[in-house]
Amino acid sequence: MGYSRRTIVFVDTELEQIDAGDTLWRFDRSFLASNWTCIWGRGCHGILPERSSHLGHGCCSLGAELDGIDEAMMVSALADTIGPELFEHHAQAREDGIFSDSQRTNTRVVDGACIFLNHPGFAGGAGCALHLAALAATESPIDWKPSVCWQLPIKVDWEMGANEVEVATVRGWTRSDWGADGDAMAWCCTEGDEAYVGDRPVIESLGEELESIVGTPVYLELRRRLTPPGP
Repeated sequence: MGYSRRTIVFVDTELEQIDAGDTLWRFDRSFLASNWTCIWGRGCHGILPERSSHLGHGCCSLGAELDGIDEAMMVSALADTIGPELFEHHAQAREDGIFSDSQRTNTRVVDGACIFLNHPGFAGGAGCALHLAALAATESPIDWKPSVCWQLPIKVDWEMGANEVEVATVRGWTRSDWGADGDAMAWCCTEGDEAYVGDRPVIESLGEELESIVGTPVYLELRRRLTPPGP
């Protein structure tokens, strides 16, 4: 399938536009070409009111918002397969479950962070228990973690355009995307320059995530457009 080339400027941001028929994709070129990288465990200050890199929370302090009952049930089922050697809060999960309420809209907070967060010093490894278990099973963390977790810091804004065509704008997550919680955050990793220290552009380093969001054909076309020509 061929795509026509069009670059537009939208709210002071240059967007690359790819018309995929039922979806019109718009991509923030500057963010995808940047060298942003996750610095969890390497100076990430977290999302609390005070910078707290020593806690190792990253963006897990609030628990994870789940995308509907299907995702909630998937995460719950996967959690049941993880043993205590990889899951610091295994006992709490077995005793009271992983959800914050009966609606199963969020994972619950234990010891100041998402129940799946293994704290620094845990013998099975610090970080997300779902992520660690996926790697141990030689599977992609994308298939185990809540979508909001593996997509960060990618944000997709959806709106209905002309002729019933959905318009999806793909950009970097911002403080305001956290809602009211964002106002109290002492730090946001996409602001400033502390996390812009990667050795590859986001279009490459988050390639698996982007491809999962937009589909392989659109991702390959996007990468073709954003990759500088060789010598």
